Amino acid sequence: MKHLALLFLFLIAPLIQAQNFENLWTGHFSYVSVKAISQGNNKIYAASENAIFTYDLATEEVATISTVNGLAGELISTIYYSEVHNLLVIGYENGLMEVVIDGEEDILTVVDILDKPTIPPDTKRINHFNEYNGNLYIATQYGISVFNLTNLEFGDTYFIGDLGTQINIAQTTVQEPYIFAATSQNGIRRAMVNDDNLIDFQNWIPPIVTGGFKGVQRVQDELYIINNGNTVFRMTPEGNVTNVGSFSDSVIEFKSSNGLLTIVTRDEIRTYSVGFVEEGSVTSIPDLSYSLQSGYVFNNHFYLGTTEIGLQKVPFGTNQAEEILPDGPIRNDSFAIDASAGQLWTVFGDVTATYNPFPLSRRGISNLRDGVWTNISYAELSEALGGRGINDLVYVTINPEDPNETYISSYQKGLLKIEGQTPAFLFDDSNSGLEIPTDPTDTDLGIRLYGSQFDRQGNLWLLQSRSNEGLIKFTPSGQFEKIDVTEAIPGETEQAFTDIAVSRTGLVFFGTAEGGLVGYNSQNGRFNRIQDGEGNGNIPKNSVRSITFDAQNRLWIGTSRGLRVLFNVGGFFDEGAEIDAQAIIILEDGVPQELLFELFITDIEVDGSNNKWISTATSGVFYLSSNGQETLLRFTKDNSPLPTNNVQDIAIDPFTGTVYFATVNGLVAYNGTATAPRDNLDNVYAYPNPVRPEFNGNVTIDGLTADANVKITDIEGNLVFEETSEGGSVLWDTTAFGKYRVASGVYLVLITTEDAIETKVSKIMIIR
Repeated sequence: MKHLALLFLFLIAPLIQAQNFENLWTGHFSYVSVKAISQGNNKIYAASENAIFTYDLATEEVATISTVNGLAGELISTIYYSEVHNLLVIGYENGLMEVVIDGEEDILTVVDILDKPTIPPDTKRINHFNEYNGNLYIATQYGISVFNLTNLEFGDTYFIGDLGTQINIAQTTVQEPYIFAATSQNGIRRAMVNDDNLIDFQNWIPPIVTGGFKGVQRVQDELYIINNGNTVFRMTPEGNVTNVGSFSDSVIEFKSSNGLLTIVTRDEIRTYSVGFVEEGSVTSIPDLSYSLQSGYVFNNHFYLGTTEIGLQKVPFGTNQAEEILPDGPIRNDSFAIDASAGQLWTVFGDVTATYNPFPLSRRGISNLRDGVWTNISYAELSEALGGRGINDLVYVTINPEDPNETYISSYQKGLLKIEGQTPAFLFDDSNSGLEIPTDPTDTDLGIRLYGSQFDRQGNLWLLQSRSNEGLIKFTPSGQFEKIDVTEAIPGETEQAFTDIAVSRTGLVFFGTAEGGLVGYNSQNGRFNRIQDGEGNGNIPKNSVRSITFDAQNRLWIGTSRGLRVLFNVGGFFDEGAEIDAQAIIILEDGVPQELLFELFITDIEVDGSNNKWISTATSGVFYLSSNGQETLLRFTKDNSPLPTNNVQDIAIDPFTGTVYFATVNGLVAYNGTATAPRDNLDNVYAYPNPVRPEFNGNVTIDGLTADANVKITDIEGNLVFEETSEGGSVLWDTTAFGKYRVASGVYLVLITTEDAIETKVSKIMIIR
């Protein structure tokens, strides 16, 4: 009789079809770290941190599967391809499972383990998949769950510890009539695989071999186990063991496939046939420095999963490697980004929420240019700078007048100048006006540069934290002019200066980590500051994280606890003026609410239509109308390809309208339509054109000048749409002023510049 008190039954799995976003989004994930490998359907499947790529063995083509295709974006722990059922199963650190079926567009998400309240959240990791007779045995940190691959539904779960407790199962394998489980601390356990009462823990004890184990695998008719001390044993079904080998380094992969047992350590991969006869190995690859974390053997080739250089393919009997790696940045955890027409730069330095750079990060940089990624590693960066290492790269600014010139702030080493894609010069205390402040409490202070922005005269304004002369103007002639900010922050040691914004008239505003918002009038040298509290500035918290000017010269202020707008920027420096920033009040279900109330805002960007993109640390991204009264779009992990709701930074390509989101788990891009205004109407176009019956979105009229008047009429001259552009594009929903969808036919687009000097006529074909 079943022990009902210990019964843990997953009923029919709630399979969720994840949405495919390929039409509107592009993923820019890093695939350099290969955590798990499988094979099937004449392909090699490689799992990076939170995405998958495939290598076609016949065509050698590489393809990717990411959140844009419907993956969750969580950390992957293992994968398995079922040749029998033609599907790929993905297991995650948090217990989530996903199923990718060949030929199907949608990905199935299985949340049974993830959502099960009786399993502690920190013990849901999926360690290993093992297929037998249509069932997938899932080894987890709590026990073994069974998933039927034919019906795509869960069956029983087995808690096989003493008295039915939850224990960590590293792997399972089947050699009839038994199923074997390797546990991390509780020995090798065995049961009858066809017993319909395997949920009874008494059928699994006592362990046939005691101790802690990393794996159990079957190679044809032989069983092999490996213990936590990295010793390999051949085992009989009764539990008799014979020592067949040991490894001095920790074994990180123990896998049987295609009649071979493959063992991977950090530095080498070896494979063995029946009798534990070594058939091949790779112990080094000339001119390559790597660290392994996964491996696979198929068709006389090793596939090495590395931590930093992707998948390496090595034929048996050689040490010559072929790199298999999709295009992408050097890492997934982008900290800061900036974009110009056709390119994006991203850096991966890091500071804490209190702007502490320790532990220091030594990471490279990545540049997307014309659709291709170029990565510069930390070692290459240091070599280009004559051996001077540069760490904690935390802010990027592209010169708007020269897109081939980019400046990157280091939060310890100074200012890096990039020319084209080449690190050209590091400005520090040895060769420039930059100085390391004296602070007896911090002997490793360094030159902590953060926010930067160009003004209209070509000056680059910089912020140096922990310095009295924290505001710096770097002139086009190469001079550093430092400005004492203690007038604005008297008697205070500010932990950090954060973001910076420069108005059209040259007014400079910058945020602080603890002291509110500071303004500086470069014409007369006057400072002013606002802080939290009504009458004192009315910002919601003195930790100002992001500031930006919009097209109407309003200053949008993002703090760690909400949003404010400074409408009267010009009056900020008036003597005796009481300046309060204003909250945006919206109606939500008829009730007035403060927009983005108490949210941690990480960035604010203004697009070509003067609409606002606002990222947060916990709630994804908001796309707001120009005045903030309407939320045009809201992107979260649940309704978009964002791999997490913690979005660090935003950048917008002004020419294409593409919006890039840097998150802690990867970089994705939304194909936006709001572009920067053009100088003339020479390149006006509409898309899609023609508009076909299956299309349900908006038609974009792009290539406009600022404040251009756009009218759309039918062929008889009846007006159906009119709008004035704020940026370089407008959207038409193919209705007659929102009343009804227009009929099939040709529609004329009549465009006139603001000064009425230039006109343009275009056509749109509507097919219903």
